[in-house]
Amino acid sequence: MEPTLLGKTDLSVSRLGFGAAPIGFLGTPQGQTGKLVAMLLDAGLNLFDTAPMYVDAEQKLGQALDGRRDEAVLVSKCGTADDELPGEAWSAELITATIDRSLKRLKTDRLDLTLLHSCGLDVLQQGEAAEALIKAREAGKTTYLGYSGDNEAAAAAAGMDWVDVIETSVNICDQHNIEHVLPACAEHNVGVIAKRPIANAAWNPLNKQRGLYKEYARVYHDRLKQMNIAPNELGYHGHAEVEWPEIALKFTLAIEGVDAAIVGTTSTVNATANIDAVRKNPLREQVVNKLRQAFKDAERASGGPWLGQI
Repeated sequence: MEPTLLGKTDLSVSRLGFGAAPIGFLGTPQGQTGKLVAMLLDAGLNLFDTAPMYVDAEQKLGQALDGRRDEAVLVSKCGTADDELPGEAWSAELITATIDRSLKRLKTDRLDLTLLHSCGLDVLQQGEAAEALIKAREAGKTTYLGYSGDNEAAAAAAGMDWVDVIETSVNICDQHNIEHVLPACAEHNVGVIAKRPIANAAWNPLNKQRGLYKEYARVYHDRLKQMNIAPNELGYHGHAEVEWPEIALKFTLAIEGVDAAIVGTTSTVNATANIDAVRKNPLREQVVNKLRQAFKDAERASGGPWLGQI
């Protein structure tokens, strides 16, 4: 899998990365996590994204990467309220404590990228959070900094001089950021990591979703239903639940300005299918255009706008 440079950083990352949220939220055993991470590394994936709020995902990922830390580009987040740590949400005290704890949990002396986790525009403009992150970078606790979020706040963050990377929602059911965030990233040479590229498996019935995803997937599920488009209309003629993941992932990676996409999974089978999809030919332009138009038509009919999902 050919790597790409992440914006103005010197981080060379695989275009397909791993999102650790499901291994925490779905209680994936450590043994299964270790096998999954080893398989991904062996396949050439090096981008691993996690966050303190993903239950015990940092601890599991840290243990799974033990001995292979230098093969990974490791991303975590900070800023959200945490009962275990001192300080108010988005305060310098909490951000500093969160980063220090993440380093211990992940068994590393530095993060490659630390993201402010989905705060509002007011927090970005106030500046205390940014100052804390800059101090962490100066102390060698993290190499690069960025923001994870959507919509107006993400667009504003892309223009701030301390931001190297934006992580934002880009998928078949979440296209607002394509026009409202990615141009700002391009203008400032800010790297872009797309989150939720498989749209939380929006094509699946909600009762087939696992754990908290039964509700978490609802917005995308409803949007895809309103988009009223199926794989056979896009030139795919297999089983929809098999074809949609490939279409969705290749759609996200076809969007100009997206450097990499992180997919959360607990399954080596699904991970292998995602890797195979990325290695195939890119999604045809006419398919991308059909999906873009289906989103715009459904958004307009709904009374919109369909904002990026935080």
